Amino acid sequence: MPRVPSEAAAHIGGLIAEQRKRQGFTQDQVAVLSGIDSSNVRAYETGRSMPNIQSLVRMAEALGVHPGELLDGLKPEMFAVRADDGRRKAAG
Repeated sequence: MPRVPSEAAAHIGGLIAEQRKRQGFTQDQVAVLSGIDSSNVRAYETGRSMPNIQSLVRMAEALGVHPGELLDGLKPEMFAVRADDGRRKAAG
């Protein structure tokens, strides 16, 4: 199944990129510092992929920020699944 970008992934990715640039790091430097593959760092920053908690914490540590700073402004509705993305919806 293809990855479907979400508003939440794009939001988190934007915060990661903002912090990285503020620190003066390249994506490759963040990858080395965090132990995360550089292709994943790029995918997170562009919102193509959502980092798991472990990756988020590792990136925050590499960037010298609290993990919560990479979640600032995140809202539950940003995780909404589009009707046409092919994933099953939770019953509710």
